[in-house]
Amino acid sequence: MTEDRLSFKEMCAAFEVTPRTLRYYEYIELLQPDREGRSRFYGARERARMKLIMRGRKFGFQLEEIRQWLLIYEDEGTEAQMQAWVDMADRQLKELAEQREQLNEAFAELTDLRQKVAKELKANA
Repeated sequence: MTEDRLSFKEMCAAFEVTPRTLRYYEYIELLQPDREGRSRFYGARERARMKLIMRGRKFGFQLEEIRQWLLIYEDEGTEAQMQAWVDMADRQLKELAEQREQLNEAFAELTDLRQKVAKELKANA
């Protein structure tokens, strides 16, 4: 095995994903490893794509969005991909802001309710 390629097992370990996850990413064509017999090997391109996939998942993007975004680079080039990224990021930032607002409301409501119940417990003691 050469140093510039990772085996299936090494790829799972490097990105802390399960074999099932890695196989699924291949199945939905996010990754296309080199195959030698039944073995799979991941070169620089696949490792770079995996970094982008993992980053996209961290930010809450759907796998299909990530797949479409990766295809833009192949079909239209870097500038088109960068513009698509800005558009995707804008949409996701809006979604995350809405989720944060919902969490803040739930946090405040739970805090208030907890304080009321604790106060009632003290009064009954």
